[in-house]
Amino acid sequence: MIGVIDLGKAYGARTLFEGVSLKLVSGSRYGLVGANGSGKTTFLEIVAGDEAASEGSVTISKGARIGVLRQDRFMRDEDAILDVAMAGDELVTRAFEEQRALAASDAPDPARLVELEDLIRAHDGYTLEARASAILEGLGIPVASHRQPLATLSGGFKLRVLLAQVLLGGPDVLLLDEPTNHLDILSIRWLEKFLAAYQGCAIVISHDQRFLDNVASHILDVDYGTISLYPGNYSAFAREKVAIRERKEAEIARAEATIAEKKAWVERFGAKATKARQAQSRLKQIEKIEVEELEASSRRAPLFAFEPERKSGRDVLEIEKVSKAYGPKQVLTDVSVVVRRGERVAIIGSNGLGKSTLLKIATGNLAADAGTVKWGHETRVGYFAQDHHETLVDPDATPIDVIWNAVPKAETSYVRGQLGRVLFSGDDVKKKVSALSGGEAARLVFCRIMVEKPNVLVLDEPTNHLDLEAIEALIEALRTFDDGTLVFVSHDRAFVSALATRILEVTPQGFRDFPGTYDEYLERCGDDHLDADTVVLKAKREKASKVEKAGDGGAKAEGPAASALSWEEQKKRANRLKQLPAKRDQVVAAIEAAEARKAEIHAKWCEAGYYEKTAPADVAKLEDEEKALGPKIDALLAEWEALEAELAEAAR
Repeated sequence: MIGVIDLGKAYGARTLFEGVSLKLVSGSRYGLVGANGSGKTTFLEIVAGDEAASEGSVTISKGARIGVLRQDRFMRDEDAILDVAMAGDELVTRAFEEQRALAASDAPDPARLVELEDLIRAHDGYTLEARASAILEGLGIPVASHRQPLATLSGGFKLRVLLAQVLLGGPDVLLLDEPTNHLDILSIRWLEKFLAAYQGCAIVISHDQRFLDNVASHILDVDYGTISLYPGNYSAFAREKVAIRERKEAEIARAEATIAEKKAWVERFGAKATKARQAQSRLKQIEKIEVEELEASSRRAPLFAFEPERKSGRDVLEIEKVSKAYGPKQVLTDVSVVVRRGERVAIIGSNGLGKSTLLKIATGNLAADAGTVKWGHETRVGYFAQDHHETLVDPDATPIDVIWNAVPKAETSYVRGQLGRVLFSGDDVKKKVSALSGGEAARLVFCRIMVEKPNVLVLDEPTNHLDLEAIEALIEALRTFDDGTLVFVSHDRAFVSALATRILEVTPQGFRDFPGTYDEYLERCGDDHLDADTVVLKAKREKASKVEKAGDGGAKAEGPAASALSWEEQKKRANRLKQLPAKRDQVVAAIEAAEARKAEIHAKWCEAGYYEKTAPADVAKLEDEEKALGPKIDALLAEWEALEAELAEAAR
């Protein structure tokens, strides 16, 4: 599908990668990883034909369609959202346009109209609108807004429309640069399922480890001045890369130990005439030993550390009946939340429901329409805004200026040392804020928070612009944020899973407060999509419907062995077969009732304050009922499958 031969790219004296040779095939999904600035996006642009290589070549199978997520191209702002998405299928869209033009002309060409009709039908053109709508809905854009102009959406939602456009085109090669940025957890899961079913060749840049684990069949690693291919997902790659590095370090250590041993022997005995020949032999052996020089990785992890100057009081934050609207759109209504010292509260939910708005109101960066926000005794807040311009307000300031403004009495060595911890060195500390990349700006904001020594951290999508090494370093620093309190919004499930001790889920109906980790929340409250059992049941019911229809052929339903039975046996069998559909329907109804009860119990677990308001005996009783429902549903499904098999046998 894609052949890469001796590919190299350099900008002046700086070489990003060279000598890259790869064969990328259909049916595989390649996660492209590497440090910020290592050349990931450049490689993607070369494959897409948007950037020239310095050396080597890239070839793509003849006739292959390429779909590229170009995040900075918001064309057709005045067009309807649905029309922009449908434009992804250029062949069908153009055919429809030509068909309409011919139909409106005074002398349409009948032969051409027939050709266009055949083309549209051959490419499922009449389902294009439905398919576009389904993809948009999967990416979190509700059907009610599909006819609105693209201009009505924020930048993040426009990216979703562009992603829908790319996916709808049915490309043979799919190139996605950070597709999960600006997606909420629900939409990321949808994209994972889409990519899992994708049959072409996909190359995806992402900093979301769990996304890469769920999607990638291979990893392309941009490091050591080249691009290396590893089989497996990100976790498998990370283990293998560490193992390879350790093996090389061990080989180098053994070689150096051997050289040291032989040199010591020569130094000790070389001067003796009786040992001269042996000394010369050992010196020749030393010359033949090759010690591989271990290249420095382009990956560097910042050293984040959050050390509160003092403890806060027990009650950290109290939000009471806060409401906020943007024009006619009500975002928050009577929201009340209490946060106590030591909690790590993750706020999750679909985009547009007020997560960031709540953080802005809590930190005093936005006024509420109603309600109050009260910070507790001795609290000092460090705020990381999703938009760095909110905190790095002076575009002409340098990193050294930003840190000095936070700690004006600090010495130069301290300021430079702190900046060095987050990978700013040399002339980097004199760059203007306006010239910083997203990752550099994020690290600078964290550096400022570090020197301010807060005991409460409020973070809005902190991983958006960080590479994987920086995310891992941030998680480790936050894990050791002793005596501190953490309130954060994130779409990165690995990040949420590693840190949260309490989940606040924002829904259109309000907030659901769950006291527990993210994994416990998923176990109790279920996935944001349909429960897996429900999906299976739906598929089985559809299959049953087909079997029932196949069995509607009268005597044919008795099967080929029926003629070998006696008249009485045939009569009994016929009666049994007549009863099967009704029996099957009874079992399905029982499964549905059990599933509904299971959903009711899950909803109770997620009710705000449920555990505080409910007697322990009642909680235990409900837990026992939930445990009993699992085997009951399994037994009913087994009975259903047996009935289905009998119906299928009768249909033969």
